[in-house]
Amino acid sequence: MFPLVVLTLCGTGCTTLSSGHAPSDNRPVKADYMPTGTDETAPIISGQQQDRGLPAGESVAGERGTKDEASDADDQDEESVLDTALELIDASREFWSAGERDRAIDALDQAYALILKLPADADAEAVQQKEDLRFVISKRLTEIYASRFTSVNGTGNEIPLTINDHVEREIRLFQTYERDFFLESYVRSGRYRQQFAKTIRAAGMPEDLSWLPLIESGFKVKALSRARALGLWQFIPSTGYKFGLKRNDWVDERLDPEKSTMAAIAYMKELHQIFGDWATVLAAYNCGEGNVLRVIRQQKINYLDNFWDLYERLPRETARYYPRFLAVLAIVKDPAKYGFTLGETDKPLPYETVKVERPVHLQKLAEKSGYDFDDFVALNPELRHAATPGTPYDLKVPPGSREAVLAAVMSLPKWSPPKQSYVVHRVRRGETLSTIAVRYRTSIGRIMDANNLRSGRIIRAGQKLKIPLREST
Repeated sequence: MFPLVVLTLCGTGCTTLSSGHAPSDNRPVKADYMPTGTDETAPIISGQQQDRGLPAGESVAGERGTKDEASDADDQDEESVLDTALELIDASREFWSAGERDRAIDALDQAYALILKLPADADAEAVQQKEDLRFVISKRLTEIYASRFTSVNGTGNEIPLTINDHVEREIRLFQTYERDFFLESYVRSGRYRQQFAKTIRAAGMPEDLSWLPLIESGFKVKALSRARALGLWQFIPSTGYKFGLKRNDWVDERLDPEKSTMAAIAYMKELHQIFGDWATVLAAYNCGEGNVLRVIRQQKINYLDNFWDLYERLPRETARYYPRFLAVLAIVKDPAKYGFTLGETDKPLPYETVKVERPVHLQKLAEKSGYDFDDFVALNPELRHAATPGTPYDLKVPPGSREAVLAAVMSLPKWSPPKQSYVVHRVRRGETLSTIAVRYRTSIGRIMDANNLRSGRIIRAGQKLKIPLREST
């Protein structure tokens, strides 16, 4: 476990660090950087110089004619103070990426001193921004400090494999009740995981995150949760839209393995900028950053604990999420230790692409081209009707089928999706979406989509539901 790091505020607005326990040699911990508010510390960065792309690590003292950013806070309005604090946080990230730990700490220290200067009677928005920045700064300080005492083999981007009681509990579940789920998910992982790992590694993130879909979706490309999260990376519609996943009558890119992976990377990068450690990032990925920040904010203190200190305060599903992920890593890295024999996995599906500019159903395309319909569907799971849209679309097809597919596309008539009609159903006492779906020969998912329901369990007697019915065209 990371040592508990406490930020103590001294009279000059500086921030010092102390540890809840000493290192292994039992010597007291001593911060090895100079806090702000002293003559020895130069200002870290100014916004103008950052905009000009000044390399991290170069001195920028002198441009504003001031010795310390925090000393000018009284002469700045609230917005300027907050902007300057954000600049310092960005500078800290650059210093940290460049391996300049002490300068990264100094930048955060100055940002913290700045926001403490904001008056207590500032407007509500400024106070909220101050609190959010305080959490971000404190969290980054905790992680930087903890990194001094955490040994991780390989690159700094790896996720430390912590094994504690919480993780061991999840391992036991995979060894017993969820053993079949784990083994089946592992087999399916072979179709996607190597490419995920390559993409994640290229983004500068821990390659181990490529195992996250095992606990998200069991590596089922069309997995749908009770909260209507869909796909390998389990995006709800709004979050998918935020990170560029298109959803319309023809396609749902949450089901596209490549595009949803890029969206997941973008989302986790954004979360890492907020929280700074992968444990809390994954908790936020599971339940949303707002929920995690709310738990942190409820502590009413000027420092942030690491994930294991937040564990008991998080919703049960979210609290289990990170230990469950670590349990997966532990098993796949040393299966024999935990009683597993991991055999062959599914192979990735090779493909080439063909640009199709007219709506064609994949069943007709398969019949005309002589290739298997299931292969077309497996390669293009984002197509909601198993048909190409009326706009240019890069259709994935089996290797060597390009010419036959192009010829088939040109010879087939345009396909139109069936029209939808609805009936209105008033929910009776004791009815569920499942019984209603059976009655109307439809699916729970279609009823939820038609009525914008987030959970299939929340319906009440007397409620009116639109029930979608298909009609032939």
